[in-house]
Amino acid sequence: MKILVCVSKTPETTANINFSNNNTEFDTNGVSFIMNPYDEWYALVRALEITEASGGTVTIVNVGPATNDAVIKKGLAIGAKDAVRIDAEPTSALFVAKQIAAYAKSESYDIIFTGKESIDYNGSLVGGMIAELLDLAYVSYASSLELAGNTATLNREIEGGTEVVQVDTPFVVSAAKGMAEQRIPNMRGIMMAKKKPLSVVAASAADDKETVVEFKVVPKDRAIKMIDPENMKELVRLLHEESKVI
Repeated sequence: MKILVCVSKTPETTANINFSNNNTEFDTNGVSFIMNPYDEWYALVRALEITEASGGTVTIVNVGPATNDAVIKKGLAIGAKDAVRIDAEPTSALFVAKQIAAYAKSESYDIIFTGKESIDYNGSLVGGMIAELLDLAYVSYASSLELAGNTATLNREIEGGTEVVQVDTPFVVSAAKGMAEQRIPNMRGIMMAKKKPLSVVAASAADDKETVVEFKVVPKDRAIKMIDPENMKELVRLLHEESKVI
């Protein structure tokens, strides 16, 4: 089984979020970065479990500059065989998907994993776009994946229950909570990661159809109003007139 796991670099969950350049760019000053947890804890670990059980290889792919190498190497320490960094600044989900699809097109991967979303933009877009660009089946938000030969059975949590899907390889899947359990790299894994290949490839030509106009920070000092649970009319009035959500 030949598996590709797409990983992204995201700000640590406790990072202070600010923007610069007229609120069009994320301000990275003082921010610590990590591998996106959905990519690491669920996609990467489940990919490793599959190859540990039935053989195969796991490759990590990331779109980004050289500063992403530290995050990529953590994936190697956890157990991936090798890694590829596509040397480009990720400007949008579509741009990232085009870069990964262009790389993966000639590699004949059986499964391409992504996390269900990144914790910074929460777009849940890249996996579906990769599948479309490669003309592959796509299963989103999968909470489990079991293989029998070349057929995978996946569970997806849906409103009111669980959907069970079967799909033959090759396919693309986005991994959600429940797919696997987090692994902490041990010292042996960290040392072995230093010897594993991390290839840097040039970005492919890809037009980008998105432009960031502005980011906005949620106001920090919003007043909290406490409503008596018996006073439903007041709650409905506030939701309608002030919050404007109904």
